Amino acid sequence: MDPASLPEQLSVVSEQVLNSSGRSVTAAVSLRRFLCYGSESATYSTRECALGTESALALMQLVEAGRGCEVVEEIRRSSLEGRAVRVSPSLFALAVCSQHADCRTRQAALKALKDLCRTPAQLFTFVQYKKELRQGSGMWGRALRRAVTDWYNSQDGMSLARTVTKCKHRAGWSHQDLLRLSHMRPTNDTVAVVCKYITKGWKGVQEAYADKENSEEVQKVFGYLEAVEKAKHCADEQELIHLIEEQRLEKEQILTNHLKSKEVWKALLKEMPVAVLLKHLGKLTANKVLAAGSADVAAVCERIQDETALKKAKTHPFNILVASENYKRGHGKRSKLKWDPDRDIVQALDCAFSKSVSTVEATGKRFLLAVDVSSSLSSVTHGSSISTVAVAAAMCLVFAQTEPDAQIVVFSEGSVRPCSVSSEMTFMQVAAQLIQTPGGSTDCALPITWASENDKSVDVFIIFTNNQTFGRENPADTLKTYRQKSGVFSKLIVCGLIASSLSVADPEDRGMLDVCGFDSQAVDVIRNFALDVI
Repeated sequence: MDPASLPEQLSVVSEQVLNSSGRSVTAAVSLRRFLCYGSESATYSTRECALGTESALALMQLVEAGRGCEVVEEIRRSSLEGRAVRVSPSLFALAVCSQHADCRTRQAALKALKDLCRTPAQLFTFVQYKKELRQGSGMWGRALRRAVTDWYNSQDGMSLARTVTKCKHRAGWSHQDLLRLSHMRPTNDTVAVVCKYITKGWKGVQEAYADKENSEEVQKVFGYLEAVEKAKHCADEQELIHLIEEQRLEKEQILTNHLKSKEVWKALLKEMPVAVLLKHLGKLTANKVLAAGSADVAAVCERIQDETALKKAKTHPFNILVASENYKRGHGKRSKLKWDPDRDIVQALDCAFSKSVSTVEATGKRFLLAVDVSSSLSSVTHGSSISTVAVAAAMCLVFAQTEPDAQIVVFSEGSVRPCSVSSEMTFMQVAAQLIQTPGGSTDCALPITWASENDKSVDVFIIFTNNQTFGRENPADTLKTYRQKSGVFSKLIVCGLIASSLSVADPEDRGMLDVCGFDSQAVDVIRNFALDVI
């Protein structure tokens, strides 16, 4: 969905005035940044910071100004439209709105709870935020009790049974706590079975339902919970595998001791989501679950190359890259786990990367991607544990193949050189073009100056650098000069791949963004920024 078509609901007249360098940062923009990545500043960092009212000043300002209902709607849309790369900021903002003095704001926030809290973990997190904001006293009023009750009652029995057995507690809360404090009353029979399981355990469910004539739906929920309980105490491997396959049980529902079995893992693999599978490839290879040349390896390779599955899972090429580089390394980042990378899996990951590029939607913007080669690109990227050259090469390749108007350049002291990246090139070929002989100091203003001197029309500059010093010229000032000459409100994104902090972006200019480190969420932040969502 094109953000330009969305109304600027949260802009007041005084905030619509443009400053001398372009569009100013409004309270609406600050709120959207906070909802997206948890900070109102023009800096995205791979390190998540603790959330509090002091880090959400625009949120507090808008709510106190009587615009709480509009804020809630913005929170809801941000979440449902996939603009929020982190879940916690939206839950925190909703918690703030849910206990404001304005009755309409409170009602709107609690009504949105079902839409925003898609998992038990998110519901627990929301409740914990409310507790922290109220400092633990008097928060369980009638409205919150009703909202929590509605969250459970809005789900069908089987879905609820799956979620509550996969995530039993989080952030200091459990399902038993919430049912007790909300005075939960199930509105249908299947939810009643799950609630009985939560409050009285499997024994209570047996006593209430085992010897009764139950509806088909109740029997299904009963059978599923029975399978979960049997899996906990099962001593026979074949019986456990049968339970996993019959009821599609997942890893979170299996005891750690049972996960030592290769055959159990093979059973889990059949229904394992692609994202989870990519995360566990190293462990599965180390534990010989994926043996070289086996049918299991062939099945896994087929799954991770399935273009339809990749698209359905919204797997960005960067996620495939991280999984591939970590797998090729042959050992865990922190653990002692080691493995010999399987050749077929490595090839499948390379193929999956290429296929996943086609799932990326173009923004239609004019991009200039500039890679700083004034120092070695062999450093490890903060937030991703892969080399900085891998990050830069992957992003250049993705933009070159998906955006109709994207130019790639490399730069070092006093020099900018166009870099030819075509849709036919492989990842390794692009990486080879970026590996230059390092030398000189970094000047991140160079690509903007080059675009100006060569009459290049650019909507978004994206600069990738290993350095934390940026030469004599301030890139922000150079960008403002470029805007005046070109008549285009160009944006600037500086990605400090090994930086823990950056201060390039003008905090008062909506068109500038610093990225500290790089991870899969940074990819979405860049897209949102380019599309004027944040």
